[in-house]
Amino acid sequence: MELSELKGRLSSLSAYRGLLAEPPITAVTALFSALSGPDAHPLLPAWADLLYSLGEKGYDSLALWLEHWLLHCDEPWPNAVARGNSTPLWDAQARRDVETVAALAALDAEGLRGQLIQALPPDERAAAASLPLWSPHTLMSFEALTEWYRSHGSGPFAHFRAFLWDRGELLPVERPDVPTQSDLLGYRLQRAQVEENTRALLAGRRVNNVLLFGDSGTGKSATVKSLLGLPGTEELRLIEIEKNSVCRLPELIRSLGSRRQKFILFLDDLAFDEDDMTYSVLKTILEGGLEPRPANVAIYATSNRRNLVRQTFSSRAGDEVDREETIQEKTALADRFGLRIPYLSLPKNEYLELVEHLAGRAGLDIPPESLHAQALRWDARHPGRSPRTARQFIDSLTP
Repeated sequence: MELSELKGRLSSLSAYRGLLAEPPITAVTALFSALSGPDAHPLLPAWADLLYSLGEKGYDSLALWLEHWLLHCDEPWPNAVARGNSTPLWDAQARRDVETVAALAALDAEGLRGQLIQALPPDERAAAASLPLWSPHTLMSFEALTEWYRSHGSGPFAHFRAFLWDRGELLPVERPDVPTQSDLLGYRLQRAQVEENTRALLAGRRVNNVLLFGDSGTGKSATVKSLLGLPGTEELRLIEIEKNSVCRLPELIRSLGSRRQKFILFLDDLAFDEDDMTYSVLKTILEGGLEPRPANVAIYATSNRRNLVRQTFSSRAGDEVDREETIQEKTALADRFGLRIPYLSLPKNEYLELVEHLAGRAGLDIPPESLHAQALRWDARHPGRSPRTARQFIDSLTP
């Protein structure tokens, strides 16, 4: 494909129009314009901009970056293919765009540099001759790309499994903290309930929102994060919601309903001050408003409090006529979670069994009677019989 035709085809992308806003393509467009225009001075900066923008994205090949972008872009046509509701006209537009991008990926960088050298003034040609080149690459076919979207979905949800929702922005987490099942200690019945609810979500059934509440260090957050590591949960995505972004949850939920994946919106260490009205937003979401919660979305929250709204004695002693109704409204937020799972301090015998188990894993050779006595003394100074406390005790014994 001639450069003039490629330039025109590139400017008329339709199914993948978002590609034009990417810095490497902005640089390519500037390079093509300078090659066909009367002023050659922008040529060297455009080439440098292209290499710089590719380096920022972690690539030294324009072709490889283009393929990665196509596989993971969040454009309307790939989303439609993933949902199974594309149209023949849209498919035709996408096929033409893929042909254009394939021509760009196969571009001979050395030949392009030769044209650039000829277009430059003689005193700039030596600098151009030393410009680094990128390697060409044969782009995957339109059919293979379409099958990828059908099998894996599209956009960031096809590439990442964990995200942060912060101030209305979805931020991928490349290496999420996912505890293994061997890292989780105790609370088997509680974890089984969470897993059962999650597998029902993955099966496409409507499920309960979940509240894990109880003592600190019992593994509530680890239980939720570990779901990404369970076999058969490849379609599960975990989105941690920052407290300051609860008010924008409806916006996020609305955007997830059309996705093929299943989503857990994770609110960790949830608690509201009595004058914090964002709890009303969460209450509405949990109860269901005029716009129903999509079947592929569930809310999982953890809290050290059974009642999620903090109260003071002064709030109970005010002069409001319907004070009891207000108190009831604030304390009833937890009841909006259909599945409420307690994580309480371990009984003494289970705590000591856990200590023995951890001591064995750490290779400590201590008689059980002595180990138990030391563990109980530790517990007296560090209240809360939890897996965290047990780990801290074993760490104190480890040489």
